Amino acid sequence: MQSGIYVSLSSQMALERRLTTIADNMANVNTTGFRGTEVKFNQVLSNTDNKLGSKVAFVTQGNDYLSSDNGELQNTGSSFDFAVKGEAWFGINTPAGTVLTRDGRFSMTSTGALVSERGFPVLDPNGGQIQLNPQGGEPSVTSNGEIFQNNKQMGTIGLYSADISKGFVRYSNSGVIPVETPQAVVDSSKVGIAQGYLENSNVNGMREMTQLIEVSRAFDNISTLTGASESSLQEAIKTLGSKSS
Repeated sequence: MQSGIYVSLSSQMALERRLTTIADNMANVNTTGFRGTEVKFNQVLSNTDNKLGSKVAFVTQGNDYLSSDNGELQNTGSSFDFAVKGEAWFGINTPAGTVLTRDGRFSMTSTGALVSERGFPVLDPNGGQIQLNPQGGEPSVTSNGEIFQNNKQMGTIGLYSADISKGFVRYSNSGVIPVETPQAVVDSSKVGIAQGYLENSNVNGMREMTQLIEVSRAFDNISTLTGASESSLQEAIKTLGSKSS
């Protein structure tokens, strides 16, 4: 009887975790470069104290991971908008360190620095900041990230990779800080940059809404079962108590 209550509680904790990630995904369905969060749950078996040595299955609270699906590319025509093609990230220098992002809404400051939408410096493959000519006009960027102004190369937009599955924390919506140190992607035909495009969020709003309904119903069902289990336990205590007296 007690095991049933504990199993129900573990399920509620897991469902609450899933509700949190769904809510975050829904809030960022229109965030440029955002990659949705998914949760992986594992089953844990525990031996109960009985002569049969039976096992009770509990569910873990889950581990977050990022969806690897690419978002749809939107043609903006802006020379300072960029999208990553393939499995790589832009690197930006922030007060929290190097942040990886798929949000390519960049701009040039009055001093010629190439910065992100929030004003953080965009990094080149060596981890340095990119300096353009503020009087050189709009840049032209090749698929491998080389930046030209007036037919002169001014730098290269860096692309980075990291094993996000080892852990990460969110930073300003579409940005992530991985546990593993990011490494520059060099001479890879599988990744590149598309100028004049932005990557939309990879969150499917309809799918998330469907999952939200399913998780909410599951939470309600488990709450009902937990209440019924507690009532049965109370009735059993009353019955046994009256017989012993």
